[in-house]
Amino acid sequence: MSVRVQREDFDLGAEVTALRAGNPAVGAVASFIGTVRDISDGSAVSAMELEHYPGMTEKALAQIEAAACARWVLLGVTIIHRVGPLLPQDQIVLVAVASAHRGNAFAACEFIMDYLKSEAPFWKKEETPEGARWVDARVTDEAALKRWGIASFNASGDDEQQGEGGDGGSRS
Repeated sequence: MSVRVQREDFDLGAEVTALRAGNPAVGAVASFIGTVRDISDGSAVSAMELEHYPGMTEKALAQIEAAACARWVLLGVTIIHRVGPLLPQDQIVLVAVASAHRGNAFAACEFIMDYLKSEAPFWKKEETPEGARWVDARVTDEAALKRWGIASFNASGDDEQQGEGGDGGSRS
């Protein structure tokens, strides 16, 4: 199990190889990569800055990982979340889950992302033509977490942006 918060990029292939290494019981790996979009809430995004509280953030990610491991039989989990300045198309977050069967891997990967999107202590500031703006967790993030039986405490009432994609962090 691996949880990291880092400034540098990550390599999906290397991370999946490490996740599977030496474990012949792994029958499935599901992964998700969130990237920086060039548009958000109808405005062009030229850059993004992600901030966090060192120590607190890693602890929160480890708790999310533990919650997934309590729900499904998992053989490995990797969570990597980047911080610092990012540009459109940069990778922000990786969640990769290994299990014996695909159902557990898919479900746990989605659960971790839903939980991370709503509850992980990251703060995202987008640079737009209108100026810099902080981005709050959204009502749709809260709804995604609710389907797992978990109430979110972070979503704002403003949910102009619909659809998939993006970074994968709550305020990140």
